[in-house]
Amino acid sequence: MKLSTTVYADRLEMPFRLTDRITLLGSCFADNMGAKLAGAGFEVCTNPFGTLYNPASLLSTVRRLDGDGMFTLADCVPMGAGAGKICSYEHHTSFARADAAEFLENANRSLLQAREFWRNSNRAIITLGTAMTWSSGGKVVSNCLKRPAAEFERRMMEEDEILGCLQQIVSAHPEKRFLITVSPIRHMGDGAHVNAVSKARLLLAAEACGGVDYFPAYEILLDELRDYRYYAEDLVHPSPVAVNIIWEKFLESCIAPEDLAQTAINEKAARHSAHRPNLK
Repeated sequence: MKLSTTVYADRLEMPFRLTDRITLLGSCFADNMGAKLAGAGFEVCTNPFGTLYNPASLLSTVRRLDGDGMFTLADCVPMGAGAGKICSYEHHTSFARADAAEFLENANRSLLQAREFWRNSNRAIITLGTAMTWSSGGKVVSNCLKRPAAEFERRMMEEDEILGCLQQIVSAHPEKRFLITVSPIRHMGDGAHVNAVSKARLLLAAEACGGVDYFPAYEILLDELRDYRYYAEDLVHPSPVAVNIIWEKFLESCIAPEDLAQTAINEKAARHSAHRPNLK
C-alpha cells in the first residue's frame, strides 16, 4: 500500500558538474541548497546580500552584480524597532552594522567578491519565494528592516511581471545555464489562500519562462512529503529530514552520474569536519 504520492524530477539534459561555478539567489531554500552543494564539493556563491524573496528583488540583485556601481551613503537606512543599526533595503538584516561606514565597508566587500564570482559562474539557481512585494519610494525592497509598515506599499506581482523579471535575468546571460525552483516554504502572514495564489503565480511564470531548467522542490514537499513530520517546529519551513530528501532527489536528477561518487565522498568529509572537536 502506497501512503504518499511520489514526485519525479526529470533528469537534466545538461546536469551539474563538479567543475561548475554556481550562483544561488532567492529564498532561504536557496540557502539550504547552497549549503548542500558546498558540502558536496561544488564551488558556490549563495545570496551575497542575504535572502531574497520576490522576483523584483532578484532582478535588482542581478543588475547590481552586472553593474559597476558600489553601495553609497544614499543606500544606507537606519533600522527600525530601536535596533540602532544601519543597513540597506537591498540587504538582509544580518548585514546591519553600528554605523554607515562599517556597513558600507562590509557590503561593498561582499559585493565585489560576489560580482567576480557571478561574472565567472556558468550555472545559476533561482529560487522564487513569494509574489508579494513591499515598496518604498516606488522601489521594491528586499527587506523592510523592521521599519513601520506604514512606510511601505504592499502588493502582489502579476504573473506577467514575474515572467518579465525572469526573462530579463535569463536573456541577459546567455553564458549561464539557469535552473528555477519555487520555494516550498509557505508565507502564511496573509493566510493560506493568499499564499496559494502567490505560489501559483510563481509556478505559472516559471513554467512560461523558456530556456531554463526546473526542479520541483515545491511539489516534492507539498505533495510527496504531505505530512507535518517533515516540517520544522514553525510548521512552515521544511525539517532537516525533508531538506535531505529533496537534496537526494536533486542529486538523482540534476548531478552528472559520473560525479555522484565524488560528491558522496565530499559530503562524508564535510560531515566529518563539522563534527571534529575543536582542540586547543
